[in-house]
Amino acid sequence: MQFKISQALPQCAEGKVKGFYGKDFINLQNGTVKLVRVDSFSKYPLHLHPDKTEYAFVVKGNPFFVIDENKFTGEPGDFFIFPKNTKHAIENNTSNECVLLIGAIIM
Repeated sequence: MQFKISQALPQCAEGKVKGFYGKDFINLQNGTVKLVRVDSFSKYPLHLHPDKTEYAFVVKGNPFFVIDENKFTGEPGDFFIFPKNTKHAIENNTSNECVLLIGAIIM
């Protein structure tokens, strides 16, 4: 495990969903943290996790979040929680890249 990651915004690998790229910072049995870059006009479809609570911290941009029946437009500094078994989605409906810290607590 690295104790310091010195790059301001490190290179990210292409994810499972088109337009989403990630770089793992922590990947443990009971939790994860990764940097996620979201291309403009990209959408991560509605889904849920039966075994973990996820969270997102907005670093850059204005992503759109759907959490259960609630809809939010994020801005840098906002923190969102996606409780386990709760449907959620992330969209970037802007022409600018979004950068998020996404993590999970596995239960």
